[in-house]
Amino acid sequence: MVAASRIDLAERVAASPLRANPFPHIYIEEAFAPDYYRRLLAHLPDLTRYLELRHREALQPDGRSARRQFHLYPEHIMRLPAEPRTFWSELSRVLRSRELQDAFKRKFQAAIEQRFRKGVERLTFYPVPLLLRDLPGYRIGIHGDARSKAITVQFYLPRDESQAHLGTVLHEGRDEPAGLRSTRLGFRPATGYAFPVIRHTSWHSVPQTQPADGERNSLMLTYYVQEHLSEWMVQHAKRALLFVAYGWRH
Repeated sequence: MVAASRIDLAERVAASPLRANPFPHIYIEEAFAPDYYRRLLAHLPDLTRYLELRHREALQPDGRSARRQFHLYPEHIMRLPAEPRTFWSELSRVLRSRELQDAFKRKFQAAIEQRFRKGVERLTFYPVPLLLRDLPGYRIGIHGDARSKAITVQFYLPRDESQAHLGTVLHEGRDEPAGLRSTRLGFRPATGYAFPVIRHTSWHSVPQTQPADGERNSLMLTYYVQEHLSEWMVQHAKRALLFVAYGWRH
């Protein structure tokens, strides 16, 4: 099952057509086989396992964050009960694999090489996989991801089609009128998107969710730049701090 999942995911990335507008991206369909997807949903951790991801637009009137996160690092997964621990350990290895990273690098080769001025075969990124759970009221305005990121990937994890309207919105620009020219990605079961981070180009947002929308589950995979030792050290320092935070939380 592990090997098949890895091959299927990389193959789905390769098979997804590259879309040019409003900026280079792919929309991945059938990212997970139906039986595997049902297992994935069944093994989502309880909300008490998640940490708050605090940013200004996610804060609610009570001071809590509407976005929660659970990092899929081995040291955090080990705290889960046996069955979900085995499941997420296997999927974490897939998400952090060189094979999957290479599939994304090949898909976005032109944009990545233009940004970094070198061939993708000479670039290695630091993968950070995490589960996200957005509570009603979550939103984030039009923004471009930080330059520390090379590729942004998000797999949508709804239980059915009822949340299709909750997908990420891609924009031609940050301000009007370009900001109004947009493409909404359907928040549908076992789908996802990915794009290379391009300064002043990869603008995107998430409209505010309503109480009737319920919780919004997804799996984020971010590839961070690590051209220099300092960038590698930053990611490992963050990982160490997270280990302490999760340990204190539980």
